[in-house]
Amino acid sequence: MTSSLDQPVRQFLDQVAARTPAPGGGGAAALTGALAAGLVAMAARFSPAQLPAAGELADRADQLRHRAAELVDEDGQAYRRVLDAFALPRDAAGREQVRMALDRAAAVPEEMTQLGAEVAGLAARLAVAGNPNLRGDSVTAALLAEASARSAACLVDINVTLGGLDQQVSLRAARNVAAAHAAAQQATSGYG
Repeated sequence: MTSSLDQPVRQFLDQVAARTPAPGGGGAAALTGALAAGLVAMAARFSPAQLPAAGELADRADQLRHRAAELVDEDGQAYRRVLDAFALPRDAAGREQVRMALDRAAAVPEEMTQLGAEVAGLAARLAVAGNPNLRGDSVTAALLAEASARSAACLVDINVTLGGLDQQVSLRAARNVAAAHAAAQQATSGYG
């Protein structure tokens, strides 16, 4: 299967804007996380003189970028499963399919919140101690990572509520958002 990200950016943006269920908010959140991780990797690659661990930071950011890119498609697949499950009869088997689909639809953005928190933390580290010429890129990465985590957490909450799922999923997502926010605050200290 071809990934949404194997097409030109303009075509992907047209798909987001189209009257189709996916890619939507989850795909946009995942792509935002991937962009943030890419900026972290770039800033780290320009920071070996300032940070001896810059190579490891770049490698980790690349891993997170690749995973976030995978989540673009995984989110779309999860959402399509939800739509398919809602089309089933409302008997016990159909309700169980809906719950299982919503469980997966909550798990994907929850992972995005984890990813966003980690990327924001890496970005903050680079904004504070990395190459000062790349501080703007590091700050942008932190803010994008926070936005990715925050929007993904909203999707988690929607799916948890719809499916009557364990509230711990939403609480974990909220903790990740708080961590991403704290990192973004650290990265942007000194800016308006």
